[in-house]
Amino acid sequence: MPLKGLVKFLTIALILVCIFQLSIGYFVKQKTNEIEARATKNLNKAYPTATAKYPNDVALQKLYTDTLNAEKEKLFISEEKKAAKENTAYWLNYRQAKDAQLRLGLDLQGGMSVTMEVAIDELVKKEAANKSDPNLLKAIDAANKRKANSNASFIKLFREEFEKVVPNGSLAALYASGSNGKLAVNSTNAQVETYLTNLAKDAFKTNYGTLQKRLDGLGQGSAQISPDEASNTITVEMPGVRNPEDMKAKIRSSASLEMWEVQNPTNEMIEALKKADEMYLADSTTSTTNRKKFDDILKIQGGNRIGAVAEEDAEYFKERINSIQYQSVLGTNTKLMMGKAEEVNDKTLVPVYAIATNGEDKAPIRGAMVSRAEDNRDQTTGKPEVILYLNKEGERIFDEMAAKLYGKGSIAVVLDETVYSAPTINAQRFGGVANISGAMSVKEAQELASVLNNGKLSAPMRIVQDDTVGASIGQDSIKGGFISFIIAFIVIFILMLVYYNTAGWVANIALIANLLFTIGALSMLGFTLTAPGIAGLVLTIGMAVDTNVIIFERIKEELEKGKDYAAAVAEGYRRSLAPVLDAHFTTFLTAAILFYFGIGPVKGFGTTQMLGIVLSLFCGILLSRLITDWYTNKNRHFNYFTPLSRRIFKHAQFKFIEYRKVTYIISLVVLLLGVAAIFNGFDTGVEYSGGRSYKVNFGQSIKNSDEIRNALTAQFGGKTPVVRSIKGSDEMFEITTSYLKDDSRNDAVVDAEVRNALFTGVKKFMKGDVTAEAFTKGTNNLGVIGKKAVSPSISDDLKKGAQKAALFSILIIALYIFIRFRDWRYSLGTIVALLHDVFVTLAVFSFLKHIMPFPLELDQHFIAAVLTVIGFSMNDTIIVFDRVREYARTMRGADKGTIINKAINDTLSRTIMTSLTVFLTILI
Repeated sequence: MPLKGLVKFLTIALILVCIFQLSIGYFVKQKTNEIEARATKNLNKAYPTATAKYPNDVALQKLYTDTLNAEKEKLFISEEKKAAKENTAYWLNYRQAKDAQLRLGLDLQGGMSVTMEVAIDELVKKEAANKSDPNLLKAIDAANKRKANSNASFIKLFREEFEKVVPNGSLAALYASGSNGKLAVNSTNAQVETYLTNLAKDAFKTNYGTLQKRLDGLGQGSAQISPDEASNTITVEMPGVRNPEDMKAKIRSSASLEMWEVQNPTNEMIEALKKADEMYLADSTTSTTNRKKFDDILKIQGGNRIGAVAEEDAEYFKERINSIQYQSVLGTNTKLMMGKAEEVNDKTLVPVYAIATNGEDKAPIRGAMVSRAEDNRDQTTGKPEVILYLNKEGERIFDEMAAKLYGKGSIAVVLDETVYSAPTINAQRFGGVANISGAMSVKEAQELASVLNNGKLSAPMRIVQDDTVGASIGQDSIKGGFISFIIAFIVIFILMLVYYNTAGWVANIALIANLLFTIGALSMLGFTLTAPGIAGLVLTIGMAVDTNVIIFERIKEELEKGKDYAAAVAEGYRRSLAPVLDAHFTTFLTAAILFYFGIGPVKGFGTTQMLGIVLSLFCGILLSRLITDWYTNKNRHFNYFTPLSRRIFKHAQFKFIEYRKVTYIISLVVLLLGVAAIFNGFDTGVEYSGGRSYKVNFGQSIKNSDEIRNALTAQFGGKTPVVRSIKGSDEMFEITTSYLKDDSRNDAVVDAEVRNALFTGVKKFMKGDVTAEAFTKGTNNLGVIGKKAVSPSISDDLKKGAQKAALFSILIIALYIFIRFRDWRYSLGTIVALLHDVFVTLAVFSFLKHIMPFPLELDQHFIAAVLTVIGFSMNDTIIVFDRVREYARTMRGADKGTIINKAINDTLSRTIMTSLTVFLTILI
C-alpha cells in the first residue's frame, strides 16, 4: 500500500507539474505579442514612415528604414525590460517565464551555432617581442602542420619545432621582456613553455567571460555558451538570430582598437608599390586565385588614401599587402591597411590607407586607453558614429598627435586591423574625446559600442565549426516531426488494442503519460528540444510500449498455464521485472554515451532518450500496475487476448538450433561484407571530412542537378561538389564541398571566398536577379537557407569521439551482461550479436551509398543511429538470455539445443512485437 500511495502521488504531481510547465509557453507568447504591439505603437507615434518622410528619394528611404528598425528593436528591449517584473504565468514574471518555458533548438526555429577555438598560434606570435622573427614564424608554421595529426598541445609542439630550427636557441629572448617579470632572460625553454601554457589557459577563461558579456550586450541573453577547456573550444548557440554572418563577426571580433597616424601617399610610394606587386605576381609560391595587376585592382583616389579596391577584390588585395614583397618595399615605418567597405555610385569599394608605424609594433593609442564607448549621431551629417572617451594617458597622447597633425594630417581609427575612419585633424585639443564614423548603420554603431565596452578578447578566436539554419528549415523540421509523432502515436495506439484487447488501454494510458512526462521534464530541467530530440521522442513511443509488451506476454503465458487473473498478473509483473530493467539499463547506457560524446542536436537525441527510458520504467511498470490493480479491485479484469493474438506464434516450435549451420554461413557473409565495407569506403558528412555544406533554395525547378555540379566544379578549382536534393524537392539542394577546407588563412576570408565561388556558380540557376548579399542571407527564402562548416581539426576530433562512443558502448554492455549473468559466454554472444548488427548497417551504408535516392553518410546522426541499434538490439537478446537461464534451472536433464529452442520460441511473440513497434515508428 505505501508503494501504491507513492506511485499515485508521483503520478498526480508529475501531471500537474508537466501541465504547468507546458502552459508557460502559451503565456509567454501572449505577453511577447503585447510587447511587440506596444513597441510598434510607440514607434509609429514618434516617427513617420519612410515613404512619408522621403517620398522621392529611395536611397534615403532605405537608410531611414534601417534607422526605424534599430529604433524599434530598442523600443522592444525597453518594453521588455518594463514587462520583466510583470506577472505572466501564475506567480512567474515575464523574465522567469521565458527562462522556464520549453526551449527550441536552432534547428527548429532557425539560428546559428558556432564552435570557436582560441587561436593559440596567434597568441604565441602576439606575445613575442619580435613578431616578425623568421625563426619564430618557421616554428609556428611547422607546429601548425604537426598539430593537424597530433593530440599534443600546440605550445609543446611549438617549443619542439623552435628547438629544431634553432638548436641552442632561447625562447626567453622572445618572451621575457613582455612577461611582466614572470620570465627572466636566462629562463629555460621548458619554463617558457609553462608560461605560454598558463597564458593560454588564462586567455581561454578571459575569452569565455568576455563572450558572455558581449552576447548580453548584443541582445543575445538567451544564447547558450558552452566552454570545453579540454579541447580549447567554446560553443555558442543562438536560436532565432536574424543575421548570422554579422553576429559571427561581432562575437569573434578581438575588439582590438588602435589609433595610428596616416601617411599621405606620394608618387614615389605608388611606384614602389607597383614594383612590389610585380614581384608578388612573379613569385610562383603566391596565391593564384586573383592575378589582376596593380593598376587594374587598385583605383588611385588621392587625399589621405592610397586608393580603393572593389569589394570582390578586397580579400585578395589584403593578401598581397601582407606579403613579403610588399613588406620589403614598405620597410618597418609603413604598413598598408584596408578600410571599411562603403557605397560609392552604386558600387561597394574598400579604401586602402598607408599607416605610419615608425618601426613600432604597438599603436600610440590602444583600446586599454578607452574608458567607455557610446553610439551617437553626428550633429552635422546625422550619420551614426561611436564616441570614445579616453583616459588621462590616452587624452595626453591624442592631443600630442593632434598638435603635430593639425591642419595637415589624419589619424586612423582601427578596429581589428580595419580602418573605420581617418578624419583630418582640425583642432589641437580634443579633451579626451574621439569618434569612429564612416560607413555604418545605426545598428552597427550600437553593436560596435557594445563590443568595445565589453572588452577585447585576450586571444583571437578561430571558428572550427559553423552551423546556420534558416527559419524556413526550422519550420519544416517542426512540421515533419509533429506529423511523424502524431502518425506514430495513432499507429501504436491502434496496434496495442488490436493485439492486446482491453489490456491495450493500459499500455496506451502509460504511453500518453510517458510522452507528457518526457516533454514536461525537458522543459522543467531546462533542456533544449531539437529535431533529433523530436526523433528521439518518436522513438520513445515505440520503446515506451515495449515494457508493457514484455509484461503482457508473460501474463498471457501464466494465464495459459491455468492461473487466475490476479495470480497471472502478479507473476507476470514479477518475472518480467529483471529482463525489463536489464533491457532499459543497457539502452540507457548507450544513450548516456551518445550524450557524452555527441554535439549539438545529437545531444538532444541522447537527452530525450535517457528521459524517455527512465519515465518508461515508471509508467510501464508502476503506473500500469496501479491501473491494473485498480481495475482488478473492482472485480473486473482486462482481456489480454484477441483472436489474432491467440493464433499468432501459439505453441511455436521452430527448430532454430537445427538451422544453426545456415545462420553461421549468413553470419560469415555479413562479417565479410562488414569488413569489405571498410575497404570499400563510405560517404562521410562534413562533420567527419571537414568542408562546407550549403542548403540552397533556387526558387524554381531544377531538372538536372548535374548542370549545377558541373558549374560549381569550375568555380571550386576542379573539386567536384556533392549536390543532393533536399526531401526530394527539385527546388532545394544541399551542396557539399571540400574546396579550400585546408586553407590556413583567416576563416572569414576563406568563408567569403567559398561563398562567392558558390554564388558565381549557381547564379544563373536562381529564380530572378538575386544579388550576392541576398543570396548569402537567404532573403525571401531564396539562396542559402542553411549552412554548416567544419574545420579538418575538429572533424578529426569528432571521428575519434564517434569511434570511442561505439567501442565503449559494446564493451560496457558486454561487461554488464557478464556481471548480470555471471557467465563469459553470454558476454561473448552479446559482442558477436552487436557486431553483427553494426556490420549489417556498415555494409548497407557502404555498398548502397550511390544507389539509394537519399544520402547515406557517416556523420553524427549515423553514430546516434548505430548506438541506438546497439542499445535497443540488447532488449530481445537479454529476454532470450534470461529465459535460457530460467529453463536451464527448471528443465534439468534436457539438452542445450532443446532449452535454447524453447527459450527462443516462448519469447518469439514479444520479440516480434517489440521489434515491430520500434520498426513502425522509425519507418514513419
